[in-house]
Amino acid sequence: MTNSNNKRKIVNDPVYGFINIPTPLIYDVISHPYFQRLRRIKQLGLSHLVYPGALHTRFSHAMGTMYLMTQAIEVLRQKGHDISPEEEHAAVLAILLHDIGHGPFSHSLEHGIISKMSHETLSLLFMKKLNKEMGGQLDLAIQIFEGKYPKKFLHQLVSGQLDVDRLDYLTRDSFFTGVSEGVIGTERIIKMLSIHNNELVVDEKGIYSIEKFIISRRLMYWQVYLHKTVIAAEQLLIKSLQRAKELYRSGTPLFVPEALQPFFQNDYTLKDFESNENLLDLFARLDDNDIMYSIKQWMYHSDLTLSFLAGNLINRNLPKVEIQPKAFGKEQIHEIEEKVKKRYNLNNEDLKYLVFTDKVQNNAYSFLNDDKINILFKNGNCLEISQASDQLDKHFLVKSVVKH
Repeated sequence: MTNSNNKRKIVNDPVYGFINIPTPLIYDVISHPYFQRLRRIKQLGLSHLVYPGALHTRFSHAMGTMYLMTQAIEVLRQKGHDISPEEEHAAVLAILLHDIGHGPFSHSLEHGIISKMSHETLSLLFMKKLNKEMGGQLDLAIQIFEGKYPKKFLHQLVSGQLDVDRLDYLTRDSFFTGVSEGVIGTERIIKMLSIHNNELVVDEKGIYSIEKFIISRRLMYWQVYLHKTVIAAEQLLIKSLQRAKELYRSGTPLFVPEALQPFFQNDYTLKDFESNENLLDLFARLDDNDIMYSIKQWMYHSDLTLSFLAGNLINRNLPKVEIQPKAFGKEQIHEIEEKVKKRYNLNNEDLKYLVFTDKVQNNAYSFLNDDKINILFKNGNCLEISQASDQLDKHFLVKSVVKH
């Protein structure tokens, strides 16, 4: 075992500079194999096929959120708000572990391996298992993560419309992609944070930074997260796994990593994970390397559809994507299907892997829950951002853009 004095490390982060690991327990959590797995999972999935620099990982993102959480709590304390050392420690642990449930290629395969569970649900399962291993030391962190702790603002810092998760990923993803629209002034936003009626608010002077934050988030979704070439690559990845799973279940000989085989055989639910702890350990063995090595093997499979999909992904020969504001008509789809069928000599069953439709949706702000971004004025009034801003009215904020 490493003694406590050797656990107070610093990490050199390209975005924020030197980051301190605050406590021995946090060091132990970071050192755990579950957390170290995040080094092998790309933050932006296949976005590096469009933005070559986007090779950063979930690990670096988690470390960044840890740093921003410590900064936010320091600011709130300086403004006279009571946050105990135990609460700070728990909030830092909660944000550090918020993405530990991500699978290979992050959001690209959000439901590609486990179709009926989100990464947030898996993150909670990992946190509970770590808590068991560490003798209940994550109890308070789990309460904050689930929103069950009385101090609501601590949960809002972990998961809300102005949480440190969003502050880091916009800043970090902008840095590594080179898309300057994502630069949001993170330091100033954190300096403007405060608490009013047990909820996170922004001081009046920070309103323009918040306006820029909301607009930047919308732009980053269209330019990076929902970029049509990124979508094309992700669809090739998804369709490759779907085809491989179909072949595997039919008994066709196929290379599949041992840890992936159970997830190809079964469609697991939360109850399965709760009743069988081994499933979580199997999932924890999976990372980007398993999937990419499998796809490299599938390039040479005798099934022409699978080899076609896998080969095109490996060689970045991506499918054409057409985007329009309205859903594609049946005649238009049928015309394309017939062309593809004829060109590649496909049957109707295999056609679904090469011609398909979907939609993407982008809304930078939500009015659907009680977690709004509120602006605190010097006179004590507190207004929701659409009322406080002269730039972002409710019509703009509520607008959800859908592209087919």
